[in-house]
Amino acid sequence: MITVISLGGSIVAPDKVDEQFLSAFVSLIRELLEADERRRFIFVTGGGGPARTWQTAYRNVSGGGSDDQADWIGVMATRLNAQLVKAVMGDYCTQDVVTDPSRVGPLVGRVLVAAGWKPGFSSDYDAVLLAERFQADKVINLSNIERVYTGDPRKDPDAKPIDRISWADFRALVGDEWVPGKNVPFDPVASRHAARIGLPVICAAGRDLDNLKKLLTGEDFLGTTIG
Repeated sequence: MITVISLGGSIVAPDKVDEQFLSAFVSLIRELLEADERRRFIFVTGGGGPARTWQTAYRNVSGGGSDDQADWIGVMATRLNAQLVKAVMGDYCTQDVVTDPSRVGPLVGRVLVAAGWKPGFSSDYDAVLLAERFQADKVINLSNIERVYTGDPRKDPDAKPIDRISWADFRALVGDEWVPGKNVPFDPVASRHAARIGLPVICAAGRDLDNLKKLLTGEDFLGTTIG
């Protein structure tokens, strides 16, 4: 029973590391692992606030710069967050942080932590590749939004929450182009691959750990199922 979670940088490190969230998240994961020895988790961390801060600095200092270099800066931020998550999981995570999902070996411990790979997409795509590699039945995408909306609710007062949406309709919302630091519910490149292999993705609020526990234990939860 392998669960793949794309752990958004916006909840691990929205500005600086959210220690309160991380402590509560680790406690929940430990509780679930101890309750069922069959459980395995794969966490793929995003870059969060530090990635955007460093990317903005690069753009400002270089007078624009390139998407490729901005992406590499974001990748490095994901790796710092991933190393932190691996460390706080302690003995449950015995493998090194995965930085290339195309070359990962078998799952050895109870928890595997992965980070960004290379330019051209976000860590969401790595989560999809790892779900495909380990035959997970879905990806859980945790971020700072509780559901996908028909538009950006911060800008569109008429935006409506969506409980379930097809990949075709979701991709029409987010487009197909990846730009470093792009803020969408799920990366367009990851969405394209998930749609191709028929992999569902559930988007839910990362900080709502009561809701996450319901999701992970098969109870009714608040979120958006894509696919």
